[in-house]
Amino acid sequence: MHKVWIQVRSSLWFVPTLLVLAGIALGLFLVQVDIWYGSDWKIHKQHPFFGAGAEGSRGMLAAIAGSVITVAGVAFSVTIVTLSLASTQYTPRIVRIFMGDRWNQFVLGSFVGIFAYCLIVMRTIRTGSEDEASFVPLIAVFFGMLLALLSIACLIFFIHHTASSIQASSILAAINQETIAAIDRVRPEENGDDEPADASAGEGIVGPWHPIVARSTGYLQSVDLRALLQFACRQKTIVRIEHAVGDFVIKDSTVAACGRPLDKDEAQELRASIVVGEFRDINQDPGFGIRQIVDIAMKALSPGVNDTSTAVSCLDYLSAILSVLVVRRAGSPYRIDDAGTVRVISPASDFEHLVAKSMDEIRLSADGNVTILLQMLRALAQVAEIAPPGRKPPLLRHARLIANSADRTVVEPYDRQRINERLACILPLLEANPGELPPIRPEQEVKPAPRST
Repeated sequence: MHKVWIQVRSSLWFVPTLLVLAGIALGLFLVQVDIWYGSDWKIHKQHPFFGAGAEGSRGMLAAIAGSVITVAGVAFSVTIVTLSLASTQYTPRIVRIFMGDRWNQFVLGSFVGIFAYCLIVMRTIRTGSEDEASFVPLIAVFFGMLLALLSIACLIFFIHHTASSIQASSILAAINQETIAAIDRVRPEENGDDEPADASAGEGIVGPWHPIVARSTGYLQSVDLRALLQFACRQKTIVRIEHAVGDFVIKDSTVAACGRPLDKDEAQELRASIVVGEFRDINQDPGFGIRQIVDIAMKALSPGVNDTSTAVSCLDYLSAILSVLVVRRAGSPYRIDDAGTVRVISPASDFEHLVAKSMDEIRLSADGNVTILLQMLRALAQVAEIAPPGRKPPLLRHARLIANSADRTVVEPYDRQRINERLACILPLLEANPGELPPIRPEQEVKPAPRST
């Protein structure tokens, strides 16, 4: 069920489908209300807004239906173009952000929902004849006019929202929000420098291990550790997850291992707690959020784009994510039962690994780019300012790598001096001595040109 929910959550059809059903239900309900109470209220005589004949009501609803379905087609086309532009300009991995945008889904759904509403109400209008009395659901027709006005507001909002959401700052803010929400789910505890209380619980655990193979190829999207713990307690065994969330899994490869052999039904129950899908999902995978931001920075630094400002914004949001991670406890890989027995072992990315994901590729693409090198040092300084002592060595290591890159690729003495000033500022925050993070040379070493023979 969790895999189905992941698919539905990132789909473009779910909310519009619900709104179409809501439009049909609303149309049927208001027509029935008019049948029950319309003649008693005599609203067509008391309120001019409700006064309309059969032909006029049918014509108005037909005009509304034709207009909104045309606008819906344009809105869907704009959405597809937006997805294409975002995929090309930033990274294909952010397409699901736009597809899962609830506001876009609501606007698109409102157009098709109003169209369905108008069709239902039009079907009930009768002109009247010798054998049949005329019937005009005045309440439903009036409500259709209100929905037409709502569709105008939705169209204006849709244009504004689409123009805003395609901007790099909006995309980065959305990724940052999703990533921090994922961190809150998988690393809720603070005091990141402390070791988990059960850090040594898994010492002495040995096999034999019986493999559980994957039934499909894809990315490990989520692991239900609570369900696995309950399963392991019932079976009086231990379950070991072989891959971290976000890893790529190949069909028929080992995705988990169990301390005793399982029959077919038991193995299927265990697999139900391990979701493998076609794409990575950020729900339990903060590293995927970092991956998306790094991809945007890499595209911005590519020679064909050369957008330094976007890369700087990426580093700003990466520093915000690392600032949350640096104070969060990594969590124990072990899940124990009430008796203190280890029942589940699951791997997870540590802080050092996530810092490397954030910095390595950008640093390798930033050779000679003084603005990016300075911004990377600034990002590390912001994280180091709040980092516990045990989390500062990885930050120091990456500051040293950035300094080495600057020493090798920055040419102008003025720019090299700026790098040294930034290194001097970050040194006390990392609680390091000058020998661990020395300044770069005032001038770049010029190698003599090879002599021609």
